[in-house]
Amino acid sequence: MGIVDDDIRRVREESDIIRLITQHTQLKKVGRSWKGLCPFHNEKTPSFTVNQETGRYYCFGCQATGDSIEFLREIDNLDFVAAVEMLAAQNGIPIRYTDKNESKSRNRRKELIKLVAEAVDFYNKKLIDMDNPEARPAREYLKQRGLGGDIAEKFSIGWAPDSWDSLSKHLSISNKDLVASGLGGINKNGGQYDFFRNRILFPIFSEQGDPIAFGGRKLPDGEGPKYKNTSDGAEIYSKSQILYGLNWAKEEAGRVDELVVCEGYTDVIGCHEAGISRAIATCGTALTKEHVRKMSRFAKKVILAFDADNAGQSAAEKVYEWESEFDLLFKVADLPKGQDPGDLAFSDPDELNRIVESAKPHMQFRVDRVLEKGDFETKEGRAKAAIDAMKVIVQHPDELIRDQYIVQIADKCLISADEIRRRASQENFKTEESITVGEVLPVKMERLTIEFQALRMLIHKPEEVTEWLHPVLLSDPLAESVYGTLISSTDLHEASQFLEGEESDLVGRLSVQDSEEDEPLGVFSRLLSLAAERQAVELESLARQSGELSEYQADISYLRRTVMELNEEGIHQIEEGIELRSWLIAKSEA
Repeated sequence: MGIVDDDIRRVREESDIIRLITQHTQLKKVGRSWKGLCPFHNEKTPSFTVNQETGRYYCFGCQATGDSIEFLREIDNLDFVAAVEMLAAQNGIPIRYTDKNESKSRNRRKELIKLVAEAVDFYNKKLIDMDNPEARPAREYLKQRGLGGDIAEKFSIGWAPDSWDSLSKHLSISNKDLVASGLGGINKNGGQYDFFRNRILFPIFSEQGDPIAFGGRKLPDGEGPKYKNTSDGAEIYSKSQILYGLNWAKEEAGRVDELVVCEGYTDVIGCHEAGISRAIATCGTALTKEHVRKMSRFAKKVILAFDADNAGQSAAEKVYEWESEFDLLFKVADLPKGQDPGDLAFSDPDELNRIVESAKPHMQFRVDRVLEKGDFETKEGRAKAAIDAMKVIVQHPDELIRDQYIVQIADKCLISADEIRRRASQENFKTEESITVGEVLPVKMERLTIEFQALRMLIHKPEEVTEWLHPVLLSDPLAESVYGTLISSTDLHEASQFLEGEESDLVGRLSVQDSEEDEPLGVFSRLLSLAAERQAVELESLARQSGELSEYQADISYLRRTVMELNEEGIHQIEEGIELRSWLIAKSEA
């Protein structure tokens, strides 16, 4: 789906980026720019800068950069078109799409969702139809897990028959739609086949409640992998971003500011039946940053309710990084060994609720696990337990939190807190001065080079720069590359499309800086002086290598004299420097 370029440009130009961003963080005007705390990561010192004139923002802490459209995409997890449409609606701007078939393209997602919804209904009826003997093993298995017919209907659980094409025949759709929806594929003979067969199916819904995929589980005596999910090749599904059950959980999550993350679909269903309606699960993948980003939109506390050892150890460093970046608190539910929420939900729902309610902060859970294994009967055992616990504690980025755990360990191990810190330092552990995992460090502002200053002018006031700025005046490859992109683009937004890594970061910073005091004559004069100096040094080197000083003497003398004059007097008009610039260009092309 595309939007007419002129309409995108109008949305970008007419959107008040200050008004938009202040809905998410406070900004204070400093000079010609606005500054505040970054809404994309947790920080105490403002490093987020917005330039209203260019309509750009840049964070000197996490390097987030962009315009009003990019901001809305990041803050609300929207795609480009949705962000443009939302800003257009807010500003009363009508938008046009790129072709006459756009209405059909816009409805593509709805069409695929409708197909998946038909599949959900088809598979659910196959399961709950008591006259269907093929589904009896599936019904019996679910019943053993506490999932009777009423729960199957409530959560739309289904059964894929042991057939290659029962769904394909039922839907009677094109090959393209079958593949795009993730419901099936095309064999080498051109025939259609179902993606799922002989499996219990759990429909996966988007947070808005639209069916978009399935998670399939084989029966105990079935063939193939235990779990099989809709492929990421489906147009409307990405397992790294979707959370199973969020459509049901978001209401309670918003009310209690908490989400409970389980491992499997039956765990989520069990939790909901036990009264824990804020339960969700990943779809057959480890927890990702995108999952966490999405969760942070609905709650600020996240309880990990799966295998205790895995919950405590998996991606520990990432947990603390995510806590800092998304302002979250991760806790761990200490489930009985060998039991999961799905089992406990039906055998002892009150106990499951108690365990969830008494969940411990992630760090506390890990420290307790280490100390439980300690030998506290001997001095050596207590010292070892303290050191082992310290290995866990130093992974936390917050100094104040680390120190509280040090005091706790000291009390438990009968050792002074200072002694634990000293012993940890001797063992080469990270101390409070160390750079810890996930910490967003205070930004040391780098000195603005004259070449970067020239680029800043090219961004903010190109009409004063383009007639004299040239690659021959630039020695920094980064500056030269950015110059080439900026000069060949119609505007800053177009240039940003082609910039990545350091280049994008540099332009992001320069675009939000104040260039009011940048003087074209001074910048041009300094660039000329440095370029002439470089050329003189190069010629002197060539003269030494060839032994023919006389061949280069005239040019070297001219450059040395020119550099001295530029350093003492500079230039008074742009035209005065053009002659030297042309001479340098000619030499570089010779």
